[in-house]
Amino acid sequence: MPTDAINLNRTEPHHSLTIAPPSEGFALRGRIQIPGDKSISHRALMLGALASGETQIQGLLLGEDPRSTASCFRAMGATISELNTDRVTVQGIGLGQLQEPIDFLDAGNSGTTMRLMLGLLASHPGRFFTVTGDASLRSRPMSRVIKPLQQMGAQIWYRAEGYAPLAVQGQTLQPIHYQSPIASAQVKSCILLAGLLTEGKTTVTEPALSRDHSERMLRAFGATITVDPGTCSATVTGPAQLHGQTVIVPGDISSAAFWMVAAAIVPGSDLTIENVGVNPTRTGILEVLQAMEADVTLENQREVAGEPVADVRVRYAPLKACTIAGDVIPRLIDEIPILAVAATCASGTTLIKDAEELRVKESDRLAVMAAQLTQMGASVTELPDGLEITGQTPLTGAELDSHTDHRIAMSLAIAALIATGKTTIHRAEAAAISYPDFVPTLQRACG
Repeated sequence: MPTDAINLNRTEPHHSLTIAPPSEGFALRGRIQIPGDKSISHRALMLGALASGETQIQGLLLGEDPRSTASCFRAMGATISELNTDRVTVQGIGLGQLQEPIDFLDAGNSGTTMRLMLGLLASHPGRFFTVTGDASLRSRPMSRVIKPLQQMGAQIWYRAEGYAPLAVQGQTLQPIHYQSPIASAQVKSCILLAGLLTEGKTTVTEPALSRDHSERMLRAFGATITVDPGTCSATVTGPAQLHGQTVIVPGDISSAAFWMVAAAIVPGSDLTIENVGVNPTRTGILEVLQAMEADVTLENQREVAGEPVADVRVRYAPLKACTIAGDVIPRLIDEIPILAVAATCASGTTLIKDAEELRVKESDRLAVMAAQLTQMGASVTELPDGLEITGQTPLTGAELDSHTDHRIAMSLAIAALIATGKTTIHRAEAAAISYPDFVPTLQRACG
């Protein structure tokens, strides 16, 4: 690919990313590194702020979302050093000691920051908090965490349907056993965090297992956590005591997914993504790619700070369509946009179901991916809870829009690698929310 084939046009307030047609013989080869896991980065900052003593974090994601978390907890009294990938130091203030901020807590674009933080704010008696976010976050419903918190005795005021801005009057909460109607790590984590300051056992049972980073990290920080995989339940016993730890953040498999699919669909590619977190509650992407007969292998498997890690090698191979549905959905919910790109290359019709959760992400990801891939010539039918994609319809370059959604922006950039003609993605700066170096990495990988 020519060195000037990928260009980011920095025209304020938004950026556009232009990707020229790949040159003959273009392939992705070599080894790349990816940013730290976003979910683990959020939780390391939060629990470090709540713990007694000092927490050291290595490999923190430097995206906008973790910066929002750090900003909120600084405003409530924690001392957090300048964020960098080498080492971040957090001086915790102790569980139950969050200070009442003098201004709104701004979660930016981060649903994880807002939803998890609500469980902590609601369980701090006698303190009053107000929480907001950007326009996108203010349009995403918080009722899924507000309702169980209210069952625990929380006092939360909100706009209709649970939209931010929110006001929270901290209370002494009561433990509950919450039967969650959806498998959501954000819902589960919010309730477990509220349970840290609640006398007794607080339990969350889900219809399927969601990612378990909170349970792993809470246990590492000293909380009493029990997990029953058979019933998809997690229980925290409060009140808890948390102690500062050293946290090593593995690479984010959701970021690695873009390169996995790129190598799987660009002929001749042989790419290794290093230091990828392969927590079994997050590896749905690997299972689906293998079901599509992608050539994916795990190398150098190991455990780092309680999380399984591996290098993921992907070589090009013809893909076959499959059905993506059921219990695997919570384990790859963030990867569905890029899997939709893979499906455009697979022989047969790929069916994605049970993914209505994507309609309340940073954008309506089902509607946006259907519209944008159709714009490129793909055969996509939008379903109420998913997508139907008939593969091996050639893609052509087009004028596209990320809808300020980071995963949409990066998925469309990978689709452009197999398109004929130039592709321009507007509002491409959204990629920095979870992957600040995505465009430079794309340029290097394609160079």
